[in-house]
Amino acid sequence: MTALDLAGYLIAGLMTAVALWRMPAALWGDEEDKRRRALWGCYAGFAAALWTKTQIVRTTLNNSPIVDLAVLIKHYTATVAILAILSYIVAIYGAYPEEGAAVPRHVRFARVIQRVAAKAAGATVVLLTVLFFTVVDHTVPSDRFVSDHAGEWGASLYMTVFYVYLGAASAVCAYQWALATANASLRHLRVGLGMMTFAMFIGVGYTVSRTLFLWISVAEQPTTAFAQTFDKATEAAQVVLFAFFAIGAAIPAFAKGWRRARLWRAQVALHPLWRDLMAAFPDQPFAPPAPLARELTRFDTPADLRVDRWAADIADAVEKLRHYVPDALEAAARDAAGSAGPQADAYWIRAALAAKADEGPPGPAAAFATPHATSDQDGEVAWLVRVAAAYRAVPEEAARKLLAQARAEAAA
Repeated sequence: MTALDLAGYLIAGLMTAVALWRMPAALWGDEEDKRRRALWGCYAGFAAALWTKTQIVRTTLNNSPIVDLAVLIKHYTATVAILAILSYIVAIYGAYPEEGAAVPRHVRFARVIQRVAAKAAGATVVLLTVLFFTVVDHTVPSDRFVSDHAGEWGASLYMTVFYVYLGAASAVCAYQWALATANASLRHLRVGLGMMTFAMFIGVGYTVSRTLFLWISVAEQPTTAFAQTFDKATEAAQVVLFAFFAIGAAIPAFAKGWRRARLWRAQVALHPLWRDLMAAFPDQPFAPPAPLARELTRFDTPADLRVDRWAADIADAVEKLRHYVPDALEAAARDAAGSAGPQADAYWIRAALAAKADEGPPGPAAAFATPHATSDQDGEVAWLVRVAAAYRAVPEEAARKLLAQARAEAAA
């Protein structure tokens, strides 16, 4: 097995992994997820096409009763994938609230693509089928179709039809994604779109170079060594193309997955503190606190909304706890922690919960100034995560001793 064959298996596996990863969103999404389904169709189609290019699948199909069958199946699946990616382009860039305003050029362009994409795909499949069974020489099964058929006008015509469709789609994607890259505000989107744009530029170069090679070969037959070298070089370029495309398309989704993982970690960190506070004020939460495993598997509420709700619940409960403790508890908590910070807040909350558990009547609100004011919710959650970590380390006995000390100072 050559390095190129091994790379073919790896890139087919990578594209298959991306298709499987994105499959749930495509299968179970609602009507608003059309673009996800279109993008998944592109992944799945290209994954199937790439597997037909791998050594074992390629040689098995090419030596079947239908000679060169791998090539035909590859082009069928690739055509479907191209139609899917063009549908994705339309779904992303074709919608625009007109309301009398001038429609941007890239939107008009996407709408033109919408009108011709399906018809072009259907015509391409029909024409490829006719040419494959009529003008392509199938006397001997080929291993590398382009190099093995170099110099044959029938194979050149057949491949040109496919390359025109593939090259036009690559140019469309490169144009739209280049514009999107320039306008993307988030870094991970710029990186992902930039990689996909680069992949499409490789695709344009791939189709143009191969088309030129085929027709030049008709005019002047190349040597076998040159044809094979050219075929392998362009195949290597296509491997790079699909690597950039698969990774670039996965980066935005990976960023979302990474944020979701961070939210789950925040829930794990906040749960003990939130649970204890909600147990002290059972009428406050929307639903009684459940075990952590149950909270993490509540798919009816998005993780970010749940974390924001917990943060608000914690803040409200702390505000209520101020009515059960003396003013001196704040200074005592800072002294116990060594400074104002998350540990001081943790001492105060643990002691205040002990005071609430004593079932004393609420009084005036005690002083409690937290230094965690932030400009966004993420900063607030990050602070509460630190408080929750410190809270778990505060012993109940130490909190009650601190409360007794604060009460004694207040009574003195």
